Amino acid sequence: MSHEPESSLTPFFTPTGIVVVGASHNPTKLGFGLARNLALSGYAGAVHFVNPKGGRLFERPIYPHIADIPDPVDLAVLLIPAPFIPQTLVQCGERGIRAAIIASGGFRETGEEGAKLEAESLRIARSYGIRLLGPNCIGILDTNLPLDTTFLPPPAPPPGDVAFLSHSGAIGAAVIDWARGQGFGISRLVSLGNQADVQETELLAPVAADPYTRVITLYLEGVSDGRQFVQEASRVTREKPIIALKVGRFESGQKAVASHTGALAGQESAFDAAFRRAGVIRATISEELFDWARALAWCPLPKGRNVAILTNAGGPGVTAADALEANGLRMAQFQPATLDSLRETLPPFASLHNPVDMLASASPQQYADCLQIVLADPGIDSALVILVPPPMYSTGGVAKAIIPIIYAAEKPVMVALMGERMIHEALEHFRAAHVPEYRFPERAASALAVLARRAEFLASPPEEPVTLTDVDYEAVQAILASSGSAAALTDAYFLPQEALTQIMTAYGIPVPAPQLARSAAEAAALAEQMDYPVALKIASPDISHKSDVGGILLNLADAESVMQGVERMVTAVRAAKPQAHIEGVHVQPMILEGQELIMGAVQDPQFGPVVMFGAGGVEVEGVKDVAFALAPLPLKEAHYLLAQTWAGRKLDGYRHIPAGDKTAVLDMLIRLGQLAADFPQLAEIEINPVRVLPDGQGAWALDVRGKVRNEE
Repeated sequence: MSHEPESSLTPFFTPTGIVVVGASHNPTKLGFGLARNLALSGYAGAVHFVNPKGGRLFERPIYPHIADIPDPVDLAVLLIPAPFIPQTLVQCGERGIRAAIIASGGFRETGEEGAKLEAESLRIARSYGIRLLGPNCIGILDTNLPLDTTFLPPPAPPPGDVAFLSHSGAIGAAVIDWARGQGFGISRLVSLGNQADVQETELLAPVAADPYTRVITLYLEGVSDGRQFVQEASRVTREKPIIALKVGRFESGQKAVASHTGALAGQESAFDAAFRRAGVIRATISEELFDWARALAWCPLPKGRNVAILTNAGGPGVTAADALEANGLRMAQFQPATLDSLRETLPPFASLHNPVDMLASASPQQYADCLQIVLADPGIDSALVILVPPPMYSTGGVAKAIIPIIYAAEKPVMVALMGERMIHEALEHFRAAHVPEYRFPERAASALAVLARRAEFLASPPEEPVTLTDVDYEAVQAILASSGSAAALTDAYFLPQEALTQIMTAYGIPVPAPQLARSAAEAAALAEQMDYPVALKIASPDISHKSDVGGILLNLADAESVMQGVERMVTAVRAAKPQAHIEGVHVQPMILEGQELIMGAVQDPQFGPVVMFGAGGVEVEGVKDVAFALAPLPLKEAHYLLAQTWAGRKLDGYRHIPAGDKTAVLDMLIRLGQLAADFPQLAEIEINPVRVLPDGQGAWALDVRGKVRNEE
């Protein structure tokens, strides 16, 4: 067998033969459960058992040693005490086995000794070219091959079209049982465990290649290589949808950071930006993961966001209308012909306008006829059918009547089947027919919205980041090299204002050049050479938030104001920050008219450079009108940042506020993103405020601060 990287995972998914090391006769042992599941799974390849005690199990011999196993065998499942794993991997390597699932616990998750054992196991595996899944995982389940290397209690989930990759084995076990009760099947389940070797990103392509899998769902506690994940997921999501539930969203504490951007760009902002770039749909709660998966697996995609609601109860219809709007969908307007047809079908007191209230007396035939009528309306993109148990008919009767209509439709139809005991017959019919049903309208509306998002994603071609050629990379490289030596190679240091101005200029970001004055008289002389009014800013490498300590004065109109301002500012700053080294003050011409924004970039440990954009000024952390995107930016992502924030939308003009130069803002965002991507050592860089002049007149970076992390 070939051992190139692209084929090294093949034995996990299409093994020719499997050995269970640690198979047990004892029904209370996990080794018995694993052997049972594999033997009874219907797997057509060779199945071998190993245990030093020997004997027979499930009509198969138990071999005392791995070396004794006959061919074929290319996958080992190890369920033995952790200390024996390294020597067992040696035996697998010598036998020619090139893939192993380590189901045992007792590794990195237990502490330092376990981590050493895991590292040793990985070293041995690599020396023999063995790929490892786990350790501390429940293995792989494929309902269509079929194959079951888990030790979970039977029965296995029914065959289906939703794949599930999980960092948590326990969540995987719960999902299997839950899926059985919810009436949808699993195509493949892969438990990743500690990911000593095989990681979530590598599994996306082989799972997507499975013809039975229509949707991939992920339970993630993080990603191993953020940029690689985005690259791989971007390819896969063009073929099959990926829904991810990323847990650990709220950090209990945050390390001190120097900028607003750093304070706001937590891990979750980067995950949101990464998932959006890759086309991955992010679920916020577990329920959404499979609510959305069922819809994506079973429904056609809509052409737009216009929805028709059919209901036999007024209250749920209004609830659904609210839920649609909350999810960014629209209540459709019916064409006159549609209203005429509904009028002929329904009793006089029925409400014909969307939502269509067919009244409690609605029969199965009326449900079917009305659904057919609204789906035929060219202005309708999808339908939401609400079924509260009717007083005169069974829910099962309604289900049987509308399922053929849903089957024949080229538009998605969701069902809100409300109730519990009186809906079981309808449940069985809908689930057998693969019609997504939900207990409440809100969940159905949420699933319809995901279908619309997926349709829009596929209709929008992927866009490469903008690459600017008019930037001076070498100039910035030289500036950072010289400032690094000047900073005595501390772990991280703030760049001096002059260096920041030069960096901005090298990347085409307009900065009103600040000039350093070391005395009040020198500041006044510099101000005389500029157009009044001017601004003064304290020049100190130890002060990042100048306004907090009285380190900024604006709109100084003459030399006397400048001299007095310098004295006042230096006194205030010395009182507030006695230890700070003050180099002097920067004198800068004022850019008067315009809107104020913030933009910045930080280096995320998992995804690399992330750009922030939003409302500027001193209250940015309180207002939190900000959005994030991975850098470098495609133009579409730069537009997204503006569209997601009030600060960006306001650039179109609002009441007394004239429109700002949106083109200049987009250009500055793209330039800042490329700067952050080109120089990973720029740990944080922030422009606050960006002053945006009226449309066509440009934008200026008024105050820039940057922090460099030494790479030595």
